[in-house]
Amino acid sequence: MSRKRHRLVPETLGLKRPRERRDVEADPLRGESGSARAAVAELVRLFPRVLFEDALPPIVLRNQVYSLVPDRTVADRQLKALQEQGEIRIIQLGFDLDAQGIIFTEDYRTRVLKACEGRPYAGTVQKFLASVLPACGDLSFQQDQMTQTFGFRDPEITQLVNAGVLTVRDAGSWWLAVPGAGRFIKCFVKGRQAVLGMVRKAKYRELLLSELLGRRAPATVRLGLAYHVHDLIGAQLVDCVSTTSGTLLRLPET
Repeated sequence: MSRKRHRLVPETLGLKRPRERRDVEADPLRGESGSARAAVAELVRLFPRVLFEDALPPIVLRNQVYSLVPDRTVADRQLKALQEQGEIRIIQLGFDLDAQGIIFTEDYRTRVLKACEGRPYAGTVQKFLASVLPACGDLSFQQDQMTQTFGFRDPEITQLVNAGVLTVRDAGSWWLAVPGAGRFIKCFVKGRQAVLGMVRKAKYRELLLSELLGRRAPATVRLGLAYHVHDLIGAQLVDCVSTTSGTLLRLPET
């Protein structure tokens, strides 16, 4: 069987999945590369807002985008353009050096304002969102940039850290962050391992995608099977193999 990377069709991964399609056209990994903007929008719809009481902005991993736009060079170039245009923000998630989250800027702004509403640092957060966010699309910020360019005093930077809008990167620099994102990261890490374990425990360490998505998710998979399948494929934690029965997910040989 030949191995081939395909685009994940969202209908089969949680968005209006037809019940009676069994021909080759129903293969959930068929399709041409789309735009990164469209991929992020599709993946946002898989994010379980209710799980976090709609307190978090929908977070999409860069890896997941690769499952829909397999040409990583194209995906990265388009994401960079969206970042420079101010349409998305990219954050470092922390559990892995390569783990980056993508958030629509407007969702980020709305949820951060809501999280800080009525808090002592609300004014400082509003100042950050009004001055820094539109002017700088970077993942991190330096001391002189914050104090000299944007006029933040050290106590104000401390307030931003306390608010969860910044996290310490190292001495004199900070990552952009999402207040309360730790809850998401905990769910994501546990869910990834659980779904990977479902494939690992299958016969020959391989499982049809349709069969995996048809199973009842373990209790630790709180973000949904489809959300994690996009991650496993985009992160190349599983190989996708086209078969006459549909797409097969197989653990890479070690």
